Amino acid sequence: MSRRLPPLNALKAFEAAARHLSFTRAAEELFVTQAAISHQIKALEEFLGIKLFRRRNRSLLLTEEGQGYFLDIKDIFAAIAEATQKLVARSAKGALTVTLQPSFAIQWLVPRLMQFSERHPDIDVRIKAVDMDEGSLSEDVDVAIYYGRGNWPGLRCDKLHTEYLVPVCSPRLLQGPRPLRSPADLAWHTLLHDSSRRDWNAWFRQVGVEVPNVNQGPIFSHSTMVIQAAVHGQGVALGHSVLAQPELAAGRLVCPFEQVLVSKNAYYLVCQENQADLGKIAAFRAWMLELVVQEERERLPGQPVGATVDEDAADAASGRVE
Repeated sequence: MSRRLPPLNALKAFEAAARHLSFTRAAEELFVTQAAISHQIKALEEFLGIKLFRRRNRSLLLTEEGQGYFLDIKDIFAAIAEATQKLVARSAKGALTVTLQPSFAIQWLVPRLMQFSERHPDIDVRIKAVDMDEGSLSEDVDVAIYYGRGNWPGLRCDKLHTEYLVPVCSPRLLQGPRPLRSPADLAWHTLLHDSSRRDWNAWFRQVGVEVPNVNQGPIFSHSTMVIQAAVHGQGVALGHSVLAQPELAAGRLVCPFEQVLVSKNAYYLVCQENQADLGKIAAFRAWMLELVVQEERERLPGQPVGATVDEDAADAASGRVE
């Protein structure tokens, strides 16, 4: 024989109304209208064939049957709440798998990871570096960090830092035989490229300077490589602001010019929509977003002064499609 159970929403409305002895306060608690509470109570009474409430002198009272039903229902709801709390507490412990690009892992996440571990010692973070993301999370991944425009359907996407591309080089190049005083001086230096030469082309178009070497210089497959090449004085890079920040803060890199390219792309923290506010995933999201807010208050030297670059348009302009 199948169980004859009343609708859950009607039971929630009844439990709240009986506890407060008020449809208005029950509606406020459940974020619905008073009419919705009244409708749910009426539906429950029709389902049970029993009157649960009666009104007297502008007050709401439970009938004898309603009082007995409430005493049973409230214990059930209390048990459900306790079971949920236990489940969330368990899910807030254990392993948390994070996938992200190697450059972001090395330059940003790994140096800060100890802060999270100190705050949440029961959560073991597992870092899995991947070169490319597919815009979807596999079952063995809890959280990922994607680079793009934040339009991955079905996923909760939290933008991290505003991303811009900034010229960076070793401080030695500023005092060398060909010092960098203006963008035109870059004609005498090796340009270091991240994945393609499109970004330097866009930067030079923005500042209105033509140099003969814009389509020359080594190309690196990972952003960390181009930044390290600049640190070692091998040329001038157009580095991602988030990834270049540690080297700039340490003085191993400097920004020779103020002009930057503000990117339409950015790093995003992503997870399954239905898991974003649960347990260890919620803890990791809260920590990362709090950290980003703090760091946004202490931006890179040289605030974004320049136009937004559309990477797709830059590809087309440079004649390169990746």
